[in-house]
Order: sequence, then structure tokens, then C-alpha cells
Amino acid sequence: MKKLVVLLSILLGMTANAANNTEHSEHKGTTKAPAFALPLLANGQTSSLTKKVTLASYHGKVIYLDFWASWCTPCRKSLPALNLLRNELADQGFEVLAINLDESPEEGLEFLEEIPVDYPTLFDDSGTAAAYQLRGMPTAYLIDRDGNLQAQHVGFNPKELPSIRAAIVDLLEH
Repeated sequence: MKKLVVLLSILLGMTANAANNTEHSEHKGTTKAPAFALPLLANGQTSSLTKKVTLASYHGKVIYLDFWASWCTPCRKSLPALNLLRNELADQGFEVLAINLDESPEEGLEFLEEIPVDYPTLFDDSGTAAAYQLRGMPTAYLIDRDGNLQAQHVGFNPKELPSIRAAIVDLLEH
């Protein structure tokens, strides 16, 4: 049922905006990113699900918050690309947080066994996707060091990585 609700909300959003794009909010820098505390998917073990990760624990870092699912074809490319970007900029205060939207954590863990990443990957067990009002899949949010939403990126196109990187670097420098 969860997958159906997520799919319906994403499909409705996709009809409103079919193209991949990055949007900057008219309230850029003044809208706080919705808080969350979600279980960690790690090391291919469901036992890690007892550890909760909060957005607040990354205050002071620039965050690329990426919503993904094992059934999302573009996610097969976006997760490894984000891993490279994260590893390049991590020492400057940048982190990727990925939130899995699968029906069960096991589906996300199976995907991560095939396509591993170095950044924290969480499981949405509390409606976080709805709080962020996803409009497509994958959807990502760029969050500044103070926890403010700076941009929303819908879809994944490798050609957009340089502009995403530039936005991240700009936030890291300020």
C-alpha cells in the first residue's frame, strides 16, 4: 500500500512537471527542511534499522537529500554518481543522505548490495516523502548548513551533475 501511495503522489507530480529540472524556491534559504528521524540501512543488515538518523545531526553540513527506490530506473545511475560527488566533497562539509521509499527495508538493502554507496541510506518508515512533497522519482533537495531548503531537483540526468556540483560548492563556500 505504501508503494501505491508514493507512486500515485509521484505520478501526479510528474504530470505537473514531466522534465528533469532544478527549481529554486521563491523562499530560497528561508524555508526549513522538514525534520526526520529514520532508520539506517547499512551493511546489508536489517539489524541496523534500530539506529535512527536525524537531519538535525547533520546541521552545519551542506546536504543533498535524495529520495530513491529499488524500482526507480534512474536511481541505478544517480546513486553511484552521487557517491562520487559525495566522496569528492565530503571533507569540505558535504554529505548525501538517501531516503529509500520501498515497501520494505529488505528491498532497499538488496538494491544496496548490488549498488553500494558510502553515504548514509535511510528507510522512510514515517511519511517523510509526503512531508517533502515529492513530485517525481528520484527527487532531491539541496539543504544549506543552517537546514534551509535551497533547491529541489526532480529526476536524474547525468548532464546536470556539473550544475548540481556548482550549487553545492557555492553553498560550501558560504
